[in-house]
Amino acid sequence: MQLLLEQVLNGLQFGVTLLLMASGLTLVFGIMRLINLAHGSLFMVGAYVGATALAYTGSFLLGLAAGVAAAALTGMAMEALIIRRLYRRDHLDQVLATFGLILFFNELVRVVWGRQPLSMDTPAWLSGHVTVLPGVPYPSFRLAVIAVGVAVIALLYVLIMRTRVGMRIRAGASNREMIAALGVNIRLLYTLVFGFGACLAGLAGVMAAPFLAVQSGMGEDILILTFVVIVIGGIGSIRGAVAGALLVGVVDTLGRAYLPDLFALWLPPASAGTVGTALSSMAIYVLMAAVLAIRPQGLFGGAHD
Repeated sequence: MQLLLEQVLNGLQFGVTLLLMASGLTLVFGIMRLINLAHGSLFMVGAYVGATALAYTGSFLLGLAAGVAAAALTGMAMEALIIRRLYRRDHLDQVLATFGLILFFNELVRVVWGRQPLSMDTPAWLSGHVTVLPGVPYPSFRLAVIAVGVAVIALLYVLIMRTRVGMRIRAGASNREMIAALGVNIRLLYTLVFGFGACLAGLAGVMAAPFLAVQSGMGEDILILTFVVIVIGGIGSIRGAVAGALLVGVVDTLGRAYLPDLFALWLPPASAGTVGTALSSMAIYVLMAAVLAIRPQGLFGGAHD
């Protein structure tokens, strides 16, 4: 029972990282109808700048602020210089252009930081454990990541549903030509939304950096999982991003933890490890196929949130 609870919490922590990525990407697609493959590069920028700032200052909070700010500024510059020219182009042009940005950012970090991966340590004040249940300690930093995810969900709800900016974002997602005709500066709104999405990607990068090797190309793997989250939850739905991220995080973590042992019940140990590892890697894609078979639009596809 203790191991199961720990693995569920690990899944929630991984899901929160995916949620930070998926929320920004969902906002961008929902209002701009833009497929941005370079979103993972903003995750990478946040991780690199955060790790570098931590190495120079010794402060995790300064590293966090630097990583988030760098990702946000990079995202807004990307939107102003390149992305803005893609809004009225078809999705194939958007995919090709943003794929080119992936190659550019991967080479840029190699030029600036070199090919050697960086590491980012957890802060000393979050390096301990918290007893979540009697006899069940859990790392403080992982709990902090989960808490950040809860805070982001609350922030997104308030921003989208309870503020004037959120009203404009929802209106822009429904009919951007109409709100532009009503006098809303749609260009500024797009830049702010893109910057906010980049900010969330940078936050995800810094929070995930202690668990990963900070290296060129690190954004591609998580980008694939982020698209799985969005497809499962429903394209353009924030509620779908939340549900999809938590589902994918828990299913992926539990699959990797338990499937090899499950197959060991009736297969030789070597075969069980091979089959279990392979199927655990496929688990989230099986989940996606099952969801789409029942609800082709995703869990919350078409929801206005």
